[in-house]
Amino acid sequence: MTKTALITGATSGIGKVTAQLLAKNNYKIILCGRREDRLNDLKQELSKLTKVYTLNFDVRDKIAVFDSINSIPENFATIDILINNAGNAHGLDPIQNGNLDDWDAMIDINVKGLLYVSKAVIPGMIERKSGHIINIGSIAGKEVYPNGNVYCASKHAVDALNQAMRMDLNPYGIRVGGIHPGAVETEFSEVRFKGDTEKAANVYKGFEPLHAEDIADIIHFVVSRPYHVNIADLMVLPTAQAAATILKKEIV
Repeated sequence: MTKTALITGATSGIGKVTAQLLAKNNYKIILCGRREDRLNDLKQELSKLTKVYTLNFDVRDKIAVFDSINSIPENFATIDILINNAGNAHGLDPIQNGNLDDWDAMIDINVKGLLYVSKAVIPGMIERKSGHIINIGSIAGKEVYPNGNVYCASKHAVDALNQAMRMDLNPYGIRVGGIHPGAVETEFSEVRFKGDTEKAANVYKGFEPLHAEDIADIIHFVVSRPYHVNIADLMVLPTAQAAATILKKEIV
């Protein structure tokens, strides 16, 4: 039976590549994102491989989240897999210099957005007594690093929610797992440094980081395990990375 996967943050990075990989493996895909033009382009691409539906909303907008997910047509309404991928980092300042708007954005997207989408999808999984939720966290949810303060706090919240969801949804046979990447070369650093491409590029100089394809491959592996197997918590680092701030870099 063909499964349906709903992916947030599907217009770039890990979300986009995961959608592409799952489409190649015969999953029906619900693409969610803020950038409608990118959603439409990706839908056109993936529709050659599988059935695709798009939802254009910002996970921070509670009403838009529920209205969008409640509007899903019947042939896509059975969501077997939820991939909570939408997330962001803004700024890299010590706590005393932190920007309040940046703090709000990280908490609203990384924590509240994940909760809103989950709240909208979970009732159907409970009714069917089946489903699989993948929460994309970060190494920042496992340790704190200088100037990471609120971003680390938001990803620690994702880690805690992943564990709590697994407990609360266990009676209904719903699998819940977290995947926590280290340094992945995506638009992440460009967003963190607010469009400063030079600063963003410097983050990945001197070592081989993870790529979106690496994480997508792991997500596909996790969701394709037999029902009795739940990969509950997985941290993935590039070989050059030992911890958030410990990287073996070559001089270039």
